Amino acid sequence: MNTKVNRMMNKSKMNNAKGFTLIELMIVVAIIGILAAIALPAYQQYTKKASFSEVKQAVSGLKTAVDVCFAENNSLTACDTIAEVGEAAAGSSTYVASVTLTETTAAIVATATAAGSLNAETYTITPTAANNRLTWAPTCSDTTLC
Repeated sequence: MNTKVNRMMNKSKMNNAKGFTLIELMIVVAIIGILAAIALPAYQQYTKKASFSEVKQAVSGLKTAVDVCFAENNSLTACDTIAEVGEAAAGSSTYVASVTLTETTAAIVATATAAGSLNAETYTITPTAANNRLTWAPTCSDTTLC
């Protein structure tokens, strides 16, 4: 009878053993490591694009001024300097180092600061006159940001 009781007690101890084995924990850690290795670069690119959106937004005031100048003069050469468009270039900010208007082409160039991961990237919009209106073509020094 004693062995029967011992067997029953051993069985109940085995049934009460709960938790994770070492291999199960190692598999979970490996899965988390793989997910982190994929997510971290994607997150870094996301934050870089979010910061660069401020640079892209900085050209909007000057772009509107060039559009208005072109509508009044019907000539891009009459709208290729800050004095001609009557608009001050946007000032610097956390992510914007400068915004300039290029003479002869009336292209607007916004340069990012070296803050964060932007590394002085540039955003350029170039106007093209056709049928008495302007169309703007954007280009970026880092094509993943446009």
